[in-house]
Amino acid sequence: MLTGFKNFFMKGNVIDLAVAVVMGAAFGAVVTSIVEGLLTPLIGMLFNAKGIEEMAWEGFKYGSVISAVISFLLIGAAVYFVVILPMNHMIERRNRRLGINEDVKEEAAEDPQIALLTEIRDALRKENSV
Repeated sequence: MLTGFKNFFMKGNVIDLAVAVVMGAAFGAVVTSIVEGLLTPLIGMLFNAKGIEEMAWEGFKYGSVISAVISFLLIGAAVYFVVILPMNHMIERRNRRLGINEDVKEEAAEDPQIALLTEIRDALRKENSV
C-alpha cells in the first residue's frame, strides 16, 4: 500500500500540479496588487470614488463585483498570453519537426496509444520509401 502511494506521489503529474498551484498563488498576488494598486484607483477617479470597492448604489456595492471581474479578466489574459499561447507554439513547432500531422493529433485526443502506433507506422513508411 505504501509503495503504491510512493509511486503515485513520485509521478511527474503530482509534482507539476504542486508547482502550478504555488506559481498560480504567487501570480494571483501580483495581479491582485496591480488591480488594487493601479486599476482600482484609476477607475475610482473616473467615478469620483476612493476606489472601485467604494462604488455603491443604494446599498449595493457593485464596485467589489467590478474589481473581481477585472481581476479575473487580467489573470485569464495573463495565463493565456504567458502560458497557453507560448505552449501552443512550442507544441506546433515540435509537431512540425517530428512530422506529426493534424490527423494524428485528432486521433491522439481519442486515444494516445492510437497516436503512438500511427506515428510508428508513419515513420516505418517513411523509412521504407527512402
